[in-house]
Amino acid sequence: MSMHSPIGPAARPIGLGQYLETLSLVERLHRLVLDVIKDEFERLGVLEVNAVQALLLFNIGDHEVTAGELKSRGYYQGSNVSYNLKKLVEMGYMHHQRSEIDRRSVRVRLTAKGRGVRDVVATLFARHAEAVEARGVLGPQALEEANSALKRMERFWTDQIRYIY
Repeated sequence: MSMHSPIGPAARPIGLGQYLETLSLVERLHRLVLDVIKDEFERLGVLEVNAVQALLLFNIGDHEVTAGELKSRGYYQGSNVSYNLKKLVEMGYMHHQRSEIDRRSVRVRLTAKGRGVRDVVATLFARHAEAVEARGVLGPQALEEANSALKRMERFWTDQIRYIY
């Protein structure tokens, strides 16, 4: 009898330790990407915007969005995104405009200054993507498998929020 299935090794039950290690890695990776962004902006002498705000500008990109849309996409917590959007508007990185339909809703989009920050982050990420492959850290297939596994975890956690009380 073979220990392998047609799609890979036979499935073993995961233990709590493995699950907790995954949670810890996801959390550490998020903090590390923020540190990488912070270091890039410090190197460039851009100290006005923090890493969370820079990543927010990158994620908004060329779109016009509301804080609610960013929250519903799963990028940010409600109060955190509202605070950062307000600060970015005040500093001139974003335009804001009240919705004509729902006056309570404010739509935001990047200014030229905001697009400059977005471009710095995009260039940083492109440089890292090339380095990850060039140094043999992860190839395209390994990244695809990691992304697929993380998406399955995302679906699982989303289902826990929606369907488990």
